[in-house]
Amino acid sequence: MEKQFLIDDFRLGESWRLFKIMGEFVEGIETLHDIGPAVSIFGSARTEPDHPTYKKTEKIAALFAKNNFAVLTGGGDGIMAAANKGATDAGGLSIGMNIVLPFEQEPNPYANLKIEFDYFFVRKVMFVKYAQAYIIMPGGYGTLDELFEAITLIQTNRIKPLPVILVDSEYWTGLIDWIKAQLLDEKRISPEDLSILKIVDKPEEVLKIVKEAIK
Repeated sequence: MEKQFLIDDFRLGESWRLFKIMGEFVEGIETLHDIGPAVSIFGSARTEPDHPTYKKTEKIAALFAKNNFAVLTGGGDGIMAAANKGATDAGGLSIGMNIVLPFEQEPNPYANLKIEFDYFFVRKVMFVKYAQAYIIMPGGYGTLDELFEAITLIQTNRIKPLPVILVDSEYWTGLIDWIKAQLLDEKRISPEDLSILKIVDKPEEVLKIVKEAIK
């Protein structure tokens, strides 16, 4: 009998979790529905403010804010803080979508619109649904996760094609070389799949790619 009670409690807990997930979707959609054109910027939470990549991210975000794009980030430290700061300082809409974690991440103070999520997959939907481009700065596992999920969704036609821009050729060229040698040459992907990715170094190049894609 006690075992049955435990099973019933587990089922009840799972059912209520579905309502919480639905609530996060509703909150995200209601909050972001009218933000207009936007870009999602990803990168390492461990990048310090005095790092050149931090400064470059600020500039990229400011450029987009001045061109009437909202800037979406994961709301944490490092590159996310840089992007939110750049957009806010330029007078733009700076959105931080923070994930609740048992360690590491606290919301940065620079976003002027903040949303908090418990579920990674709900937050990922918001990044994809409301972005006209993915801008990928140097980062770690989380950044690579966002990068390859976006590529997969575009490759499989699950979302509309959008630019996926890798910033910093020195950082990303090794990955692209590996993709060419191990995936493209072995016919695990098609040539058009590789064309999803663009590598640039200058902030102005990022803006130009996105504007041309929107046209």
